[in-house]
Amino acid sequence: MHTSFRGVGSGLLGVIIFSGSLPATRVAVGDLAPLFLTSARAVIAALIGAALLLAMREKRPERADLVPLAVVALGVVVGFPLLTALALQTITSAHSILFIGLLPLATAGFAVLRGAERPRPLFWLFSGLGSACVVGFALAKGGEGALAGDLLMCAAILLCGLGYAEGAKLSRRLGGWQVICWALLIALPVMALMAALTLPASFATISAPAWAGLAYVSVFSMMVGFIFWYRGLALGGTAAIGQLQLLQPFFGLLLAALVLGEAVSPAMLAVTLCVVACVAGARRFAR
Repeated sequence: MHTSFRGVGSGLLGVIIFSGSLPATRVAVGDLAPLFLTSARAVIAALIGAALLLAMREKRPERADLVPLAVVALGVVVGFPLLTALALQTITSAHSILFIGLLPLATAGFAVLRGAERPRPLFWLFSGLGSACVVGFALAKGGEGALAGDLLMCAAILLCGLGYAEGAKLSRRLGGWQVICWALLIALPVMALMAALTLPASFATISAPAWAGLAYVSVFSMMVGFIFWYRGLALGGTAAIGQLQLLQPFFGLLLAALVLGEAVSPAMLAVTLCVVACVAGARRFAR
């Protein structure tokens, strides 16, 4: 029970950190090309990860871990950041909330396929209800979308769910922060080359908010958030802790209210309570 609560706490902190990712990406792609943003954030995070691995004198992963680490890199280092950056050129960050609501289902599905987890039938009921609440809230909020952006977000969600589930398996052996650090290092050669090839012609035209967005997604979205997230998945179970992602859109709106002074409607509070209930139900029947 103590381990489960620690898993929830760690996973929840990761979700809170991730909640700023899409708004920060939306700001950054205003001045930075998606390919450069994706590669630059990965390179910055990889350098931080390399410093951590050296400082802690971590052993290298076993050869059998290299392919799973490459899958993690494909999902969360390359796939999700790149596809969301491309999508957010044509859709708003508010519209993208619709797809984030489907991420827990994708994570749970890959946990079953890749992690041999077997949630009980009622888990899928609560998970589906929670996703429906988030999707319904996003549709009610409105927001312009484009078919290309929607398809890119669908692909991003699938790759992210795969990366989360694969990383959770590895975290039980390697540790949470070690998994994302090694995945970043595996992707570093390709990401560094991409960053060099897509370097902006001039840095003078890039605004301060765009730099701030790049800094956030590099340090927090790409590194710090994953340290807590993978630890939570390893301690509490991928399917169960993955349902905490249902709260991510609402944390994003709460941050907008606190930082930007945007109003929080009673409807948002009501839907949030429904989602919390679904998360609690899904956790109960996850094993």
